Amino acid sequence: MHDTADTSSRTEQGLARDEGNFGWTSLAGRAAMRLLSPGNSTSRLSILIYHRVLSARDPLFPGEVDAQDFERQMRLIRSSFNMISLPEAVKAMREQSLPPRAACVTFDDGYADNAEVALPILRRLGIPATFFVATGFLNGGRMWNDTIIELVRHSPGPVLDLEAVGFGQIDIANIPQRQQAISTLIGKLKYLPLQERQVQIDAMCDHVRLLLPNDLMMTTRQVRELHNAGMEIGGHTVNHPILARLDAREARREIAAGKETLEGIIGAPVRLFAYPNGKPAQDYLAEHVRIVKDLGFDAAVSTAWGSIPSDPDLYQLPRFTPWDQGANKFLLRMARNLLKRAEVV
Repeated sequence: MHDTADTSSRTEQGLARDEGNFGWTSLAGRAAMRLLSPGNSTSRLSILIYHRVLSARDPLFPGEVDAQDFERQMRLIRSSFNMISLPEAVKAMREQSLPPRAACVTFDDGYADNAEVALPILRRLGIPATFFVATGFLNGGRMWNDTIIELVRHSPGPVLDLEAVGFGQIDIANIPQRQQAISTLIGKLKYLPLQERQVQIDAMCDHVRLLLPNDLMMTTRQVRELHNAGMEIGGHTVNHPILARLDAREARREIAAGKETLEGIIGAPVRLFAYPNGKPAQDYLAEHVRIVKDLGFDAAVSTAWGSIPSDPDLYQLPRFTPWDQGANKFLLRMARNLLKRAEVV
């Protein structure tokens, strides 16, 4: 068994080494970003997306960011960019006064580890962030894709028998097979209508009968904790539907109800919105942009890659995630993103 203090010490030493190694990389990064995003009317904004920040590496998802990865990334970005909050960025874009190398950090969905793992790191490094929360999963709920993940994770194997509910027998004898099973099941269910998808998932759970975790998502207390720490809380609907698959009335209800619930929790206006899944013309349409404007949001974000020019559509701000682990590749990905003009509807 590892000694906690010793493990913590090694982590700090590793981060210190990284910080030192970032020296020349950060100088080169700042120089490159200064050329690509010089400030004011010619500046370009980078918005990063995160979902989860795990306390430790997950064998099923080795590419998912854990606490040590996240701190390294935040230190690197802070060394090469001017970190500002998304509300500050929206105001600056309206005034064409963005600082050079401006960047924002955002989180989607409302995972509990955002408050438990990411928030202490953000506070320690002085980095603001916006958290887009789907309210239907607060206080013990679970997103549909996480139900699939945890069902596959906790099934004993070597075969997950879903023949009786129409999904056949799926090999899960090892990690690659479990990863493939998750990908296949999510792919089959992702674009089904909300109610039909839930019926299928409930049928799987009833058939397999496993005890699945109910603490993956935030509590209302954690949402307030983020708000009280100076972080921005944004809307992300109630049930995280693909808006393009809903009629306009239901889409409006999802967006408005999520906003209203969050405002009741934090006692403050919710000014920003993230389209679920967020691909322009596939997951949301022009009518949803109009709904977001009508409901009084100041701006909204998508998941289209690219940086934000000096004349943006504030209701379709692009975001991206640089997945690269190494500092050089990480900054290269950031630079390439600055050169890309994002898709909008």
